[in-house]
Amino acid sequence: MFPDAVDQYANARARMVQSLREISGIYSGAVLRAMSSVPRHRFVSEALRYHAYRDTSLPIGFNQTISKPSTVARMLQALELTGGERVLEIGTGSGYQTALLSRLAGTVVSSEGIDELHKRAREVLLFDLGLANVVLHHTFDFDSLSGEYDAIIVCAGAAVFPGSLLSRLTPNGRLIIPVGGSGGQVLTRYCRTRDDMIIEDSIGRASFVPLVSAVS
Repeated sequence: MFPDAVDQYANARARMVQSLREISGIYSGAVLRAMSSVPRHRFVSEALRYHAYRDTSLPIGFNQTISKPSTVARMLQALELTGGERVLEIGTGSGYQTALLSRLAGTVVSSEGIDELHKRAREVLLFDLGLANVVLHHTFDFDSLSGEYDAIIVCAGAAVFPGSLLSRLTPNGRLIIPVGGSGGQVLTRYCRTRDDMIIEDSIGRASFVPLVSAVS
């Protein structure tokens, strides 16, 4: 359990998790346990904490949002993490999903191009929550983050799919990315097989802010 001096939001978080299971169809025990333990209210402003456990996205400044819990849970469930993976997250944002990933994977490498959001997330994740398996980078250039990853999750909508990401997947690796324009995106999963084939499928629709890269 993550540290929290007085967890006055425990009941609200429990109701959120119950709704994810019974209404949103989230069946992964690991994802539900992670969402039971991560304090979402710590990743929004004090003025919005009353709304933190509703199934809605919330503004975090700089025209960015923290995604609604059901969307986050659906994406994490589709990654099918087992606990030892090296995961790349593109778009740290508030840091909420990063914290969830830290409960589900071995190592999380996360990049954020907006300086203030990077600093805020760093404060909560590394200092307030003391997460030891999270590495944060301040950059829009996700191609600069070297190495291969067992899973990649992109937290913004890509009008054009950044194909270079597929080469970063290990065999049996999974990539989740919202693909589409400003009218909404399709949450798309790409799986790289051991014989280097790419299998693509959809896990539903969503609405994300646009993906910004170093070449945008």
